[in-house]
Parts: sequence; C-alpha cells; structure tokens
Amino acid sequence: MIGASILFVVLAAFFWGLAGGIGAMLMADGWGPFVVSFYRAAIGLLFVFVWLSLRPRNSGLTSFKVWFWSAVAGLGFAGNFSFYFLSISHGSIAVAATLMYCAPVFVYLVSFALKLERPTATKWGAIVLVMVGIGFLTQIHDIEASGLSFISVGAGLLAGLSYALFIFGFKYAVPHGSPPAILSIAFLVAAIALIWPATAEQLLEVTRSEKWPLFLSLGVFGAGISFVFYIIGLKNTLPSIASVVAMVEPVTASLFGFVFLNENLIAPQVLGMGLILIAVTTLSIKTNYGPSSSKHTNS
Repeated sequence: MIGASILFVVLAAFFWGLAGGIGAMLMADGWGPFVVSFYRAAIGLLFVFVWLSLRPRNSGLTSFKVWFWSAVAGLGFAGNFSFYFLSISHGSIAVAATLMYCAPVFVYLVSFALKLERPTATKWGAIVLVMVGIGFLTQIHDIEASGLSFISVGAGLLAGLSYALFIFGFKYAVPHGSPPAILSIAFLVAAIALIWPATAEQLLEVTRSEKWPLFLSLGVFGAGISFVFYIIGLKNTLPSIASVVAMVEPVTASLFGFVFLNENLIAPQVLGMGLILIAVTTLSIKTNYGPSSSKHTNS
C-alpha cells in the first residue's frame, strides 16, 4: 500500500512537470499563457468534479469557510498557472519550474511574520541557501547573457508566491471539507478568474484549433488526474518522503525542455537549481504544509 501511495505521488509530480512542457509547446505555437492556464484549470475542474460526485459525503459544501478558503486557493491556482506559463514564455522551463518550487520559502516567511511558525537557524539557513541558488540559477548579475529576462524571473517567483497562497487556502479549508470539494471550488474560481485575461474570443478559438488535443492533455495530466493521484497518494505517504518525491516535477520539466525544446543550462545554473531543490526539500520536511495535510481528512 505504501509503495503504491508513493507511486501515485511520483506520477503526480511527473505529470506536473510534463504539463510545463506541453504548455511551452502551446505557447510556442502562439497561444497566450492565460489561455493555456484557463484550459488547465477548466479541464482539471471536470476531473475533480467527477471525483466529488463519486464521494459526495462530508464534502463541506454547505460551509462558508470551505467556500472562502477554497476560493483563496483558487486565486492561488490562477496566479500559479498563469505566472508559471508567463515565466516559461520569457525564459525556460527549467528556470520557471525551479523558481515555482520555491513556494515553501514564501510560506515560511509569511508564517514567520504571522507568528504561525517559529524561526530556527536551520530554516533561515535553508532560506538563505535558496536565495543563493536563485542567484546562480537566474545569473542575476548578468541576466541578459543567461538568455533570461526580468519578466521570466519575476513571473517564476510570483508563480511560487501564488502557489504559497494556494497552500494556505487549502490548509485552512481542509478541516471543514473534503479535498475533492475544495479542489472543485478552487479550480472553478481559477477558471472564472482567467476568463477575462484570456479573452472569450481566444478561448473559443481553441475549440476550433487542431491543437485542442494538446490542451486536453495539459488539463488531464497537469490538473486532472495529477491532483487526484497526489491527494490519494498522500494518504499513506509521509510528508518528508512526499517532499523529496516532489522534486520529480522540476527535474521532469527540465528534461522535457532539454530533450524537446533544445533548452540548456550552464554549470552555475545547474548548481543553483541543485541548491534550491535541496534547501526547499529541507524546509518542506521540517514542517508539513498544504495538500499533504489532507491525508488526515476524508477524501
């Protein structure tokens, strides 16, 4: 059972990494990051809604707190998806995925400020290590030579910050409702929030495009079965193990960019990526935040 649970988490992280590559291919064909983000959220909504319909008991859908915190999580989703793809469109998948992986750092900083978490030397050391890693990864001292842009770096960090918002929303919604209900509301809010920046005309154009199978794949793997697998897998997986396994996402995204999109990283960037992954994994192991807490709920 434990082995199967870890496999579910691995597959979820792999699919998230794959989603970055699919999104990059769609944007290379001229589709905007908001259009790509909308379909990732909308198709994800269909999957988790089916999951909710199969497990309607104890959903918490009558609770105001479930709707409020799930809506917060949904806004986090909208920002995470759109900033992530915006970062990819102005840089590379490897950099965007790794910067997004910095989300636990933002969670800790907010928790320190709100006195929800006690600062320690280890945690501050990991945060400093992440900052050093970001410097190496983005080559901030000579960003033009690195082939990146400030938009790419800024959007990548905002993607991580947005995911931290999702983590907080999900964390506070879980005690009042089931994961399928929370994710259904979150994806619904995300899809609604992305309609305006994507524009209705472009969204309708997708349905007439020959690229719709890629959009379908993006939603199915990047938000549909991936989140279902992740929540199911966490029911019998230790948070520390899940944190390490989650590194499959940026690694998969980086390999996709290298193999299919001819993206390369120089040695200092690889070093920076390694420092970030190690430091963030350490932070995640120290304290369990976000969806992993759902293993104590009725899913």
